[in-house]
Amino acid sequence: MVGTGLISLVKDLCATQRSAALATQEGGQPYLSLMAFAVTPDLATIIVATDRRTRKYANLTAEPRVALLIDNRSNIPADTEEAIAVTALGKAREVQLAEHEDFLRLFLDRHPHLKDFATSPASALIAVQVATYIVVQRFGEVQELSLA
Repeated sequence: MVGTGLISLVKDLCATQRSAALATQEGGQPYLSLMAFAVTPDLATIIVATDRRTRKYANLTAEPRVALLIDNRSNIPADTEEAIAVTALGKAREVQLAEHEDFLRLFLDRHPHLKDFATSPASALIAVQVATYIVVQRFGEVQELSLA
């Protein structure tokens, strides 16, 4: 599966999953956070929201290279053969004022229950500009979808 098939697979996975694990780093030590996310229709940008007082915010501000893991595992033995995991590699940045409304709408359309959190003055919308999606399925079939 390459080209449009791989794009469709990533889009479908992003449409069905509501959370992703965000990997940042602090002094060379990986740090993971479970995040609600939304993705732009072209897959180029993943949006998350975080409190500016968190370790993950400090980490991605200091080192913008991040990874997000999106998967559909069910924690059952069949996951070995049937689960799909997608790692998005990219650079994170705080959303700027000119694009804030569009990205906030995208995020809240997917997570309306997080409105108070996402619109709080203490919160930041983070845009991850995705360079590559690494897709793993069937326990070891690995494909890359490059957006750069």
